[in-house]
Amino acid sequence: MSESDQSDRYLVTEKLVKRFDDTLAVDDVDLSIQQGEIFALLGSSGCGKSTLLRMLAGFEAPTSGRILLGGVDVAGLAPYERPFNMMFQSYALFPHLNIWDNVAFGLKREGMPKDQIKQRVGEMLDLVQLGSYAKRKPHQLSGGQQQRVALARSLAKRPKVLLLDEPLGALDKKLREQTQFELVNIVEQVGVTCVMVTHDQEEAMTMAGRIAVMSKGRVLQVGSPKEVYEHPVNRFVADFIGNVNLFEGSLSVDETDRCAVRTALGEIQVGHGVSGTLGMSVSLAVRPEKIEISKEAPPDVVNRFAGVVQEIAYLGAHNSFVVQTADGSRVRITEANTSRHELSQITWGDSVYFWWGDTAGVVLRD
Repeated sequence: MSESDQSDRYLVTEKLVKRFDDTLAVDDVDLSIQQGEIFALLGSSGCGKSTLLRMLAGFEAPTSGRILLGGVDVAGLAPYERPFNMMFQSYALFPHLNIWDNVAFGLKREGMPKDQIKQRVGEMLDLVQLGSYAKRKPHQLSGGQQQRVALARSLAKRPKVLLLDEPLGALDKKLREQTQFELVNIVEQVGVTCVMVTHDQEEAMTMAGRIAVMSKGRVLQVGSPKEVYEHPVNRFVADFIGNVNLFEGSLSVDETDRCAVRTALGEIQVGHGVSGTLGMSVSLAVRPEKIEISKEAPPDVVNRFAGVVQEIAYLGAHNSFVVQTADGSRVRITEANTSRHELSQITWGDSVYFWWGDTAGVVLRD
């Protein structure tokens, strides 16, 4: 195997399975994680992502399958024998120890010489910009600062793989958004391979270079945030990542570079082929921000439909509209607020037109 292949397949799971009695928690998972990347396991509660992370850490033994690190199977090793470290959502800081001793705890247990501990802890606290807080106790720090202490402690032993279990779940929304970038910068500065578990789509898309979307123990899609958002492989992924309009229908045209889907709304033109069978059942996914809306009929556009505004929500950065069509479909549309003044003049009960280009939608078979 070449050096490049080893880097691309640094942390690998092969047909990994975990059963709890009759429950299949992780089902035949194959993943290849690159050295130095931040990789997210994303899914709703009970999808198997935390069980998968615990198997990587060694806290759960696989029912079957392998876990390879640099080509070596580590599935049979105890947690302390693996070059991994895990940071929990609760941070698990020792309340009776100050920040310096919290970070030094694992190094002392390993028997590292005192002068090396002093240097390493100093480096870690400087890395997370908490050097001046070394003598404080955890309760004297904010939630974001406690999170950085936990990160410093996790990195102090210089693990080859850092495992993060809902790392920002205990923080409020604004602090969580701010801390996402701080955490990414620190992890990238250290160069450690990082696997994180989250149920927060925005968190995964902000922090990770690649995402694995999980459901019922299986990995449904792996890709960059843009790939997963713009090119979902099935209905579940399309519906789970962000907001989406899903139109059920049948394939009425299928050519190399275009197709059409016959729906209750009407025939919808799509700018890609699907190599399917005419008449087969499909779904068409269209993101709300890709749809235009106006009280005036636009000239010469494809996929133009009409309806009545049922709901409007002002969300600061954008307005959200729900338009009901004659067939009863409810279509969600978002419109960016680029001005402080109301320009659209669309209100509840208005008759409107909405439309999107043929490249905006994705046809899904599953």
